[in-house]
Amino acid sequence: MTTEHASDPSGPTRIRVAGQASGDEVAGDAADVRAWTERLGLPGLFDVHTHFLPPRVMEKVRAQFDSAGPLIGRTWPLRYRDSDTALARVLTSFGVRHFSALPYAHKPQMAEYLNDWADEFAARTPGALRCGTFFPEPGAADYVRRRIEGGLELFKVHVQVGAFHVTDPLLDEAWGVVAEAGTPVVLHAGSGPIPTEHTGPGPVAQLLARHPRLRLVIAHMGAPEYAEFLNLAETYEHVRLDTTMAFTDFFTEMGGPFPSDLLPRVADLGEKVLLGSDFPNIPYPYVHQLESLERLAACHPGLGEPWLRAVCWENGVRLFAR
Repeated sequence: MTTEHASDPSGPTRIRVAGQASGDEVAGDAADVRAWTERLGLPGLFDVHTHFLPPRVMEKVRAQFDSAGPLIGRTWPLRYRDSDTALARVLTSFGVRHFSALPYAHKPQMAEYLNDWADEFAARTPGALRCGTFFPEPGAADYVRRRIEGGLELFKVHVQVGAFHVTDPLLDEAWGVVAEAGTPVVLHAGSGPIPTEHTGPGPVAQLLARHPRLRLVIAHMGAPEYAEFLNLAETYEHVRLDTTMAFTDFFTEMGGPFPSDLLPRVADLGEKVLLGSDFPNIPYPYVHQLESLERLAACHPGLGEPWLRAVCWENGVRLFAR
């Protein structure tokens, strides 16, 4: 990792990490995204997979990307770095009208700290969904129930980072509470970018057999187990997929292209595909995700502009009743 000093006449000198976009580049990114959105006639974007975390936690997450940590596995130069307030303004400048925080815990007694922070973040941030997480620990069902009763809109669970199975007995009651309430959960259970003993579609299939009403949103289209997670979305009424990083050049280089023979089935999913980006933890301009979806849409007659509009706006509005 290399750094350079960037002068800001309105404030102190700051250090910019190599790969990080300058202020002018971010402004250019915003113009590109707005032009793309306007061309499709969209009122904005609904991004269900963005990340905002307490500053010290985000610092540690960025360090993992900077060092190609064990769950990253490759060079991953982050394009967007700033405070959570500044990054939320960046998303707004892109025309993203609704977005998530998606905290995720990796050890016991961390989830509620993250949930408190995410609740405060949503309260002060226009457009932010009220998000939270949970972890296999005693009392998980109790705080999950309290958060839902308090207005939480979206959970995030990351089994790769958390190093647990979704079928852990300590989570069973919590999953039941979530299923009963119908609260969506963005679930990273696919084996990308690095497989672990806890990733893969098998445990998720077991979970859904026990709690078939769960509103799971499978992150990254389930990469690399695309077909298996697509099967689950076809089988279970409330299971969806998000597009996070899928179809981008970076993701294709890392894990191979999305199988073309699955595209008709993606088209048939209709409202079950949602826009996700992984902002700010992406190594390319935000518009590249959108252009990748447009490129995909050109590959199959069922994935035209109506599909793009549904994925990038309408499906999120429908799911969260916005």
